Amino acid sequence: MPIKNAFDFFIQLHLTERCNLRCSHCYQTGRRPDEMSFGEIEDAIEEISETVDIWKKTYRIDYSTSFNVTGGEPFLRSDLFDILSFIISHGFETYLLTNGILIDRKKAEGLFNLGVNGVQVSIEGPADVHDDIRGQGSFDASLRGIRYLLDAGMQVTLNATLSKRNADFFMDIISLASMLGVQRVGFSRLVPSGRGKGMLGEMLDAGTVRQLYEKIFATECRGLKIVTGDPVASVFTSRHNNFDSGDTAIGGCAAGISGLTILPDGTLLPCRRLYLPLGNIRRDSFREVWATSGVLLSLRDRKSYRGKCGDCSRWSECRGCRAIAYAFSRAHGENDFLAEDPQCFVE
Repeated sequence: MPIKNAFDFFIQLHLTERCNLRCSHCYQTGRRPDEMSFGEIEDAIEEISETVDIWKKTYRIDYSTSFNVTGGEPFLRSDLFDILSFIISHGFETYLLTNGILIDRKKAEGLFNLGVNGVQVSIEGPADVHDDIRGQGSFDASLRGIRYLLDAGMQVTLNATLSKRNADFFMDIISLASMLGVQRVGFSRLVPSGRGKGMLGEMLDAGTVRQLYEKIFATECRGLKIVTGDPVASVFTSRHNNFDSGDTAIGGCAAGISGLTILPDGTLLPCRRLYLPLGNIRRDSFREVWATSGVLLSLRDRKSYRGKCGDCSRWSECRGCRAIAYAFSRAHGENDFLAEDPQCFVE
């Protein structure tokens, strides 16, 4: 989900590492940590809500706050609807990220009636491409869930993780979205971490990323929004007349700037794909971690960045994808989350 303005703040809440698929690019490792109980999740949401209220009163800024709820596959939590209801009751915009396979008509209608703001479903390309990445038969199963969501009146985003295996088929996803009546299409780049380490060689080179993004942002897609959290895509916002603030939403890297991730066991991360533990919400103060973490302070300090990201005039609106920079540097023995983004095409 993209950051749309300077005062957006979001939490990505992972309820479980359990999943009904085994995608080749997944950032998970297969580890199954203990999961926070419903009561512990309630406590975490209460603390976050109190923290945001304090910020609003202290700085006199009306923050736009949201929760992105996901997994693993979030529908594998039997208390999913109770968790969503509790988040919504605290006034947070609430989005669900899923593979869509476990969604039936009743669940889709339940999400709509609950007031969930939108659902993101992963689609990697046409059926054969998608199934090659996510598992045989998963495309048709996800499509069925998408149709239930649309029939229920939900806002739906189709999202792809771009690599050499599916980059040539992104336009097919746009066509599919238009055919289905989906409202939004999103994309991110492959992060070679977790199970996705095996796809290091499938990363797109910088020139290919540029060509693909040029093509995406030159595409006419009336009634369909193109959205992305990829910071390097922000260079295109002023280049194409086909997209304005009503049709696209793009922001810089949100890690440590506009939100945090909470893992199923309570571990706090700057981003789910940037595995740098900051503490644990079961025992650590959320507000204190946000304000004092050395990792987060470094992410907010331009002078800490290295390579072309540190020298870039667009640092404040981009900063490169920190997860990709970290994963790529680790693959080359450097372990540097402040390294330059290896797929940046800005000269």
